[in-house]
Order: sequence, then structure tokens, then C-alpha cells
Amino acid sequence: MASDTHRAIEAVWRIEAARLIAGLARLVRDVGLAEELAQDALVAALEQWPESGVPRNPGAWLMTVSKRRAIDLIRRNERLERNLVELGHRLENEEEPPEVDEIEDDLLRLVFTACHPALSVEARVALTLRVLGGLTTDEIARAFLVSEPTVAQRIVRAKRTLADKQVPFEVPQGAELAGRLSSVLEVIYLIFNEGYSATAGDDWMRPALCEDALRLGRVLAGLMPKEPEVHGLVALMEIQASRSAARVGPSGEPILLLEQNRARWDQLLIRRGLTALDQAEELGNDLGPYALQAAIAACHARAVNPEDTDWVRIAALYESLAKLSRSPIVELNRAVALSMAYGPAVGLGLLDQIVGEPSLQDYHLLPSVRGDLLFKLGRLAEARAEFERAASMTRNARERALLEERAAACRG
Repeated sequence: MASDTHRAIEAVWRIEAARLIAGLARLVRDVGLAEELAQDALVAALEQWPESGVPRNPGAWLMTVSKRRAIDLIRRNERLERNLVELGHRLENEEEPPEVDEIEDDLLRLVFTACHPALSVEARVALTLRVLGGLTTDEIARAFLVSEPTVAQRIVRAKRTLADKQVPFEVPQGAELAGRLSSVLEVIYLIFNEGYSATAGDDWMRPALCEDALRLGRVLAGLMPKEPEVHGLVALMEIQASRSAARVGPSGEPILLLEQNRARWDQLLIRRGLTALDQAEELGNDLGPYALQAAIAACHARAVNPEDTDWVRIAALYESLAKLSRSPIVELNRAVALSMAYGPAVGLGLLDQIVGEPSLQDYHLLPSVRGDLLFKLGRLAEARAEFERAASMTRNARERALLEERAAACRG
């Protein structure tokens, strides 16, 4: 019975943690303190619910306990004595659960605070997964293949930075919103990509991270329904996630896009992604970078067979994307699209223009793509050298094995 209650508490925590921390952060103006108070409430639930049972409104119960702890803490803390009357009055008079709109406002503030540019990208990712994703320090460490103390240190430093810089717990307004929103979207997509194509370790994918990023993206789309790029990012993640079951073979080996069994693609996720893309297109005349990438993914999703793929449109979309964000990575992907639309020689021509880019020198996909185009042109010795170089550069064991197989195939 106790184990059933503990499982119920874990489920409640996953659902309520972000809302709880967001509501507390609005009251105490400190994300770190808000998380500590929420954790105290979780401990209280673990102690009391096995005997008393799970309350009818567990979220409200956790918030009430947290607010009582906040009042006690403020009364003990001389540093905050000047805020005692005002803050204590505010806490004690908020007996009723907050309205839904207020909860959503708090969540949105928490998203922008956790993803604040004052923090390093690694700190933003760790703090977002902790306070919004509800992951433990150990879960974040295992997901990113770093030590638990490293993740814990990132989270502690992030909270300290937010407190030291007195980052306001608010959604930015006006011109500042666009820049801050791009940081939020970047963090969510980084989390998704680490799950979709793990950069290191023995697994090709870490589906739990994809699910966390999707959940965060869907929450953000609900909170900011008028922002086209939010819907663009959700569309991109939904469509990419639809391929998850087809991307890995029986032994965990990676299966490349054009070799996947499309019958295994999740049609529900594809429909959700296409709907989100429609919303992005309705809201904005010109598609942003995430919506453009979603439009590219949609071309693949709509093709029943690989040969049905509209590569000419994909190449044109990559050209639009390149104009928006001059990036060697975009040019690399455009080279692939051009090769599929107009032949490998055309793609190789573009690739040779960016082969000297400093940012691509340690990027294993450059020699991997170049090897593929050389292979298609029958230049097997050159292709083998590129595949071997790519295999030596990747930190993912599954990907390394695939590249080594491709190199071996070039020997005839």
C-alpha cells in the first residue's frame, strides 16, 4: 500500500512540480528558494500521505505546506526581516488556490527565468530540466553522460547567479521578448536533440529527453499561443519524434532516414506536427528558422516512400533557412538536399566550399556527408578515408559502428 502511495506521490510530483515552483517563485522572488520549499513539501507528502492518503487536490496541498514553510523561514531569517510584514501578509492571505490564468503566468515566468541568458547554456539546460521537467539531478546526469556532482554544481551556480544578478521573475516585454524567447526555444531544442541523436555514449537515442522537450514545448505553446516560432519548434519536434520507433534496429543500431520503415512512423505525432506547422504559418507571413525546419521535416513526413520526397522544395527551404541564419551546419544540410535534388556532384560542390569552415573541423557529420557523396560518385578510396575520419571523431558508439561499416563497404 505504501509503495502504491509513493508511486502516486512521484506521479503527482511530475505533474505539479513546475507549477508549484513557479507559484512559489512568484511569492518569494527566488527560484532556488522556491525549489527548496517545494522539496520540503514533497518530503512532507512522503511522510504524511502513506498514512492519511493522497488528498483530493494534491497540488493545493503541496502549495499550502510550501507557503507555511516560507512563512516560517522568513520569520527565522533576519536578512529578510524588512520583507516580513509585506510578504508574510501576502502569503497568509493567499489561502485559495490560484486561478488557472495565474498559474499559467507563473509557469511562463519560470520558463523565462530558468532560460535566462545570464546563465551558461549548460546551466540553462540543467535548471530547466530540474525545475520545469521535474528530473532529479541523477536523471539529468545520466541523460547527458556527465557526473552527478557536475550537474548539481551547474544547478547551484545557476540559482546563485539568478539571485546575485537579481534577475526579475517576469516575462520580458517589447523588444527584449524576442531575444529572450530565442534562448528559451534554444534550450528546449537542445534537450530534444540530445535525446534524438545522443552526442556520446552507447545509445543512438534517449527517448525520455525527447519526451521532456516535447512536453515543455507543448506547455510553452499553450502559454504563448500567438508566437509562430513556438508552434514552429513544436511542429519540428513532433514530426521528428514521429520517426523514433523506426530510427533504431533490433540491436539498437541506427537506421538512417531513407532506409527507415515508414509504416513505423507515428501518424498521430505527424498530424500534431502538421497542425502546429499550420498554426505557425497562419500567425507569421515569413517563417522563422524553427518553422522552416519543420516545413522541411513535413516534406519527409508527407512522402509515403523515400522516392516520393520533394527534394527540390527541401533544397529551396534550406536556401531560405540559410538566408535567415548563416550557418555552416545549414549549408551542410543544404548540400545533402541539393545532392538529392540535382545529383551528388552538385552537393559536393557546395560542400567543398565550406570544408575549411573552422566550426566544422571537429564536426563528424562533415566527413560523413562528404564520404556519402563521394561513394555515390564512385570515388571509393576518398569515401573510405572520409568515413574513417568521421568514425574517429564521433563520441557515439552506435554511430561509430555505422560509419566503420560504411568505410568497410568502400573496399569493395
